[in-house]
Amino acid sequence: MRRDFMLAGLGVAASGCTTPGLDLDVPYISTPQPVVDAMLRLASVRRDDVVYDLGCGDGRIVISAARDFGARGVGIDLDPRRIEDANAAARSAGVSGRVRFAVQNLFSTDFSEATVVMLYLLPELNAKLLPKIRSELRPGARVVSHQFRMGDWQPERIESAWSGERDHTLYLWVVPPR
Repeated sequence: MRRDFMLAGLGVAASGCTTPGLDLDVPYISTPQPVVDAMLRLASVRRDDVVYDLGCGDGRIVISAARDFGARGVGIDLDPRRIEDANAAARSAGVSGRVRFAVQNLFSTDFSEATVVMLYLLPELNAKLLPKIRSELRPGARVVSHQFRMGDWQPERIESAWSGERDHTLYLWVVPPR
């Protein structure tokens, strides 16, 4: 099924242009700030956390984690234009020293230092990412997904967040002991 039809079925529109010629597995869809805030609260982000956002877009999740919770953050995205936007937003928010952004493929990125991982990816990508999450993250690390589950991994909590336009479903998992 094509991504644009899947997203249209959710009442979601892809926003922002991507770098011409760049073929992404997931279109760029920004997460509304109220949903970002709810995701960070659901993950119980603290000052000592390292928050990774896989498919970070404009960086708003890790920027909010740094600005509002004092955490450190890392954003990963395939689109250089999104990473430029994220770096500019971090400078504007005064958190450049607490966050970094990289143009990388999330499947080849080492995110083992993460204590929190944030996702807004399609279900197929979440399922493909699940073995990497389970093998790389330390027990107790939290994973929050906006809108989509992670294969057959049962979430510890499911919450709803209102964006001002519609409800968004958020899922929380905690990496179990090995």
